Amino acid sequence: MANFGVYILESIKNNRYYVGSTDNVFRRIKEHNAGRVPSTKNTRPWIIKVFIECTDLGDARSSEYRLKKYKRKDILKKVIQDKTFPWNH
Repeated sequence: MANFGVYILESIKNNRYYVGSTDNVFRRIKEHNAGRVPSTKNTRPWIIKVFIECTDLGDARSSEYRLKKYKRKDILKKVIQDKTFPWNH
C-alpha cells in the first residue's frame, strides 16, 4: 500500500533541511542515506524530522513544491513542530 506524503529530512552533517515527496517514505530515506539522490549525497546521513500524509502523489508533489517556495528555515521548523503545512493553520 502506498503512503503518499511530504517529508522533511535534516542532515546530521550540516543541520540543513531537505524537503521531498514520495509514495514510500522508508524506501526514500534509505535512498538518501545510501547516496542515490544527487542533491543530498554529499550531506549524509539524514534523519527524518516529519512526514505529512497527502491524499495522492499529485497532492504530495504540489505540497512539496509549495513548501519549497517559502525558502525559510523558521517556517520549516514550524512545520516540523506542528506536523502540518503552513497553509492549513
